Amino acid sequence: MTTSDPAPQTEVDPAVRAELGRLRDSIDNIDAAVVHMLAERFKATQQVGHLKAQHALPPADPAREARQIERLRQLAENAKLDPAFAEKFLNFIISEVIRHHEQIAAEAVPSGAVESSGPGKSSPSGD
Repeated sequence: MTTSDPAPQTEVDPAVRAELGRLRDSIDNIDAAVVHMLAERFKATQQVGHLKAQHALPPADPAREARQIERLRQLAENAKLDPAFAEKFLNFIISEVIRHHEQIAAEAVPSGAVESSGPGKSSPSGD
């Protein structure tokens, strides 16, 4: 392994540097907004999880998930965003929401109670 001097830095036009800084500031603001929007979304889905647990509803709702994916794909197309990327992103969020709902449901089981999945009982299988 030989050591060599790093590639020489070329002088960047101050106008280019300023534009790069402006664009990066915008990206940072958008990232912050995305994080805050996700936090708000998860606050709402936590409430859904508690409601589902209180009424012994399953953590997952595949029909709603399919509708949401199709809706988001259409929104992505309209926004000139790759619909496949949007679907992957939503699937990631959905899997996290289901994980939270399963955790909420598990915590809602009274201590000392034994869960049963016999006739008439539903289990949080993600259906």
